[in-house]
Amino acid sequence: MKNSLLFKDLKIFLIILAATFNFLSFKTDDKVIVVSKDGKGNFITIQQAVDAVKNGSSQRTKIFIKAGTYKEKIIISETKGPIILEGENPEKTVITFDNFASKKNQEGKDIGTTGSATVFIYANDFTAKNISFENSAGRVGQAVAVLTAGDRITFENCRFLGNQDTLYLKGAQDLKDKTKPSRNYFKNCYIEGTTDYIFGAGTAVFENCFIYSKETASYITAASTPRENNFGFVFINCNITGNAKEYSVYLGRPWRLFAKTVYINCTLNSTIRPEGWHNWNKPDAEKTTFYAEFNSKGSGANSISRVNWSHQLNQSEAKKYTLGNILKGKDNWNAKKV
Repeated sequence: MKNSLLFKDLKIFLIILAATFNFLSFKTDDKVIVVSKDGKGNFITIQQAVDAVKNGSSQRTKIFIKAGTYKEKIIISETKGPIILEGENPEKTVITFDNFASKKNQEGKDIGTTGSATVFIYANDFTAKNISFENSAGRVGQAVAVLTAGDRITFENCRFLGNQDTLYLKGAQDLKDKTKPSRNYFKNCYIEGTTDYIFGAGTAVFENCFIYSKETASYITAASTPRENNFGFVFINCNITGNAKEYSVYLGRPWRLFAKTVYINCTLNSTIRPEGWHNWNKPDAEKTTFYAEFNSKGSGANSISRVNWSHQLNQSEAKKYTLGNILKGKDNWNAKKV
């Protein structure tokens, strides 16, 4: 009887000890900063909170953003440690700015497409959840909402709002070393735009996302995948929709010759043109790009009429387009474990 009671007491003690350890781990793993426009947080602007993150730190910092519209340009430099930017609500927590490519700087020169972004992400190990990222400049040409150049970047339940060039997955676009990884994972996100509204050299998986072509839209993607990369943009189980005119939107066109864009198990509505893809008036691109689909569904899924230089994957070929295989890289990054 004594041994039984002793074992019972020991078991209770171990349970309490484990619970205490888990509580302390939860409390100490991430540093937490609160941003609130009403002054009830640690900071009233998001950039102030980002600036407070220690450079070079391995500790992850969670920046919790209370509901509100934050009109500010945000730069997350490559020196920052891991950051989670989490909003209170994806529709009520909005980061917005209104720069655009042809806007003049102090020297009277255009700020350019890169300079037009609302949010610049140069750091590695960045995560955003439950936030709307917006470029509110309107239909004035290129106007980026988010630019990513770091590696191991994740967006979950986020909205990307804009027109032309909404989402710039810049990656190694302007680097001599095109092998520098820039991996991005989008889960349950909404992305809208008109022209080339998902573009760049980065590698990205879009899973269970809504891709929305607005009125007057023309091209969804403009990849500039480096020749060295096996994957560019991959859409998995996405809903490709919008209110653009029927049969007016291309799935993609090549910003650079080795562009790679693939749609796996996606539903395409009638905004998609029967031919599917455009060569951007670059005949050589037809030999070097890799544009493909597998099991496309919906009124825009017209495999018979697709351009003859695109591909319809068979089941065996489609098997390599998994999240793990596309994004794991040399460090075996698990994009779902954030």
